[in-house]
Amino acid sequence: MTDQLLSLEGATVRFGARAALDAVDLRVAAHEIVCVLGPSGSGKSTLLRVVAGLQGLDAGRVLLDGADQSGVPVHRRGVGLMFQDHQLFPQRDVAGNVAFGLRMRGEGRSEQARRVAELLDLVGLPGAQRRAVAALSGGEQQRVALARALAPQPRLLMLDEPLGQLDRGLRERLVVELRQLFGRLGTTVLAVTHDQGEAFALADRVVVMSEGRIAQAGRALDVWQRPASEFVARFLGFDNVVAATVSGEAADTVWGKIPVPAGAPQGETGLLVRPAGVRLVPVADGLPCTVLARTFRGHHVAVRLRPADGGPPLEAEVALRDAPEEGAEVGAAFVADEVVLLPE
Repeated sequence: MTDQLLSLEGATVRFGARAALDAVDLRVAAHEIVCVLGPSGSGKSTLLRVVAGLQGLDAGRVLLDGADQSGVPVHRRGVGLMFQDHQLFPQRDVAGNVAFGLRMRGEGRSEQARRVAELLDLVGLPGAQRRAVAALSGGEQQRVALARALAPQPRLLMLDEPLGQLDRGLRERLVVELRQLFGRLGTTVLAVTHDQGEAFALADRVVVMSEGRIAQAGRALDVWQRPASEFVARFLGFDNVVAATVSGEAADTVWGKIPVPAGAPQGETGLLVRPAGVRLVPVADGLPCTVLARTFRGHHVAVRLRPADGGPPLEAEVALRDAPEEGAEVGAAFVADEVVLLPE
């Protein structure tokens, strides 16, 4: 068995003239959690279907444990797949749903019952075997679907927008539980989602896709801290992006001179200032701005600023106690450590 449990080599899928996957190379190590992010139409769901065997390749190949999966049917790949809508069997109770894969594999009734009880304990639904699926909440149905996917002990578990139908508060709680659960089980996971917060909370490694290609891949923290392009930065929700010309330790922009990290490449580039790197100061000490709006985000406030001299709006991140009123006149100063250059 290889350390690389999953390998995609030049994976290509075309629908007419459009390449849904365009020569994608991807590796997933055993026990790793990888989340694939991207807007609608970026190819992330096609990638998942290719690995599962639900979508054929026009070029390239998929390997599991080093074995080429060409011609291997879905049920022989040893992968588990959990969809956004859970796809539970409404006519079966919870135990009947969780045991489905075990029955298909020919497990005896006693082993099915033992495994179902074990899994329901694991996902936080102890004793729920006889409950009707229709009587479950959305979060409980998600847990049952996860238990069902884990029951046959797949070598690779794939999740397709697994928390997409749940409210934000429940999603945030469950994603933490999922990461802890996968860590205890040593499960190898490939998940696709459009939710950045969900991906970065769950994943060891994040893959951002655009138009069938991988725009950036890396450790979750690295991708968040250092987006590789304007597309990735904006997809992650960073809007403080402008064209810049770097000279020495500063960059000329429509917002004036902005300090850049030491050793930054010189010349024309894209530039991102993280909201945490926009500091509010007295008007005389920074770029004059007017506060357009405030958005409360738990432990901080996102403040949208309109520069007096033109240019796109800025977003600053400030503590709750420091949030200015809408309409206030403030200055904006920039912190070099929160500036990221975005060469395309």
